[in-house]
Formats: sequence, structure tokens, C-alpha cells
Amino acid sequence: MKLNGLIETFPKELKMLIAAFVVVLSIGFYTGLLFVNETSSTNPNGIEEQYLGNEDIEDVKEMKFKKTEKAMLTLVHGHILSMAIIFFLIGAILLTTRLNYKLKVFLTVEPFISVILTFGGIYLLWKGHIWVKYIVMFSGTLMTVTYTASIFIILKQLLKTPAKLR
Repeated sequence: MKLNGLIETFPKELKMLIAAFVVVLSIGFYTGLLFVNETSSTNPNGIEEQYLGNEDIEDVKEMKFKKTEKAMLTLVHGHILSMAIIFFLIGAILLTTRLNYKLKVFLTVEPFISVILTFGGIYLLWKGHIWVKYIVMFSGTLMTVTYTASIFIILKQLLKTPAKLR
């Protein structure tokens, strides 16, 4: 079955469904990033403080305490499961776009690696491996970049007409 460029041939109704799904999903995804920004987790020290607390630092704007094991397991479990589903669905749609094979494979596989590195890294950070905060920062950024690129490619190609009809 040939998938490359198939998205261009989808019926209008299916294209509208995919576009609506991608837009609403993206609102949720980027709202999550706003939350990350609000919790000071957009820099390595903020990431560390978010999960390990800051109660030993005087004169802080907001007092934070080390997360409990239950809270950490809930966070890691929920994010890995939900993001696996998100990236599976986006990857399945992306496979139908007209795109260079290597780039397509990278954009469909990389987010899964970043999910494990980001949320596994957050758990390892909580367990005391402080250096992992840099991996969490890098993998979270890469995950966001690949998501954004995938969404842009999908939405752009949803607007195309089939090559045979041009």
C-alpha cells in the first residue's frame, strides 16, 4: 500500500476531520507547554526545583516541595501513556503525507524516544540523578520541535489537491 502523498487524495470530510483533530490536539499540547512555563520548568534549574523542591533556598518567590513517589509515578505514567497515543496518531497521519522518507521516519519515531527521555529523565532526576535535567530539557525541546514540524506538514498538505487533479 502506497502511503506517500495519500493525504492529498482523502475526501474533503476526512480532511476536515483530521484538520479539526490536529488543531484541537495542538491547543491541548501547547496549553501543556504554557503550564510548563508557569511552573518554571523551562530551564534546567527550574526543572530540578519543580520536582525536588526549593524549601532549602531562602527568599524564593514560590515555595515548592519535593514531589511524593505517588505524584511522580502518576505524572510519569499519565504522560507516557497519553503522549504515546498522541504521537502514534500524529505519526499515522504523517505517514500519509508526501515527504522525504528519512525525514518522515525521523518525525514519526523521534517523539517516542523523547517521551521516554523526558519523563524517564524526570523520574531519574527525582531519584537524585541531577545531571539528567539537561537531557530532560533537550528531549522536551526536541519533542516540541518534531511535534510542531509534523503538525505544520500535515495541515499544509491537507490543503493540497491530489497531484493527478492539478
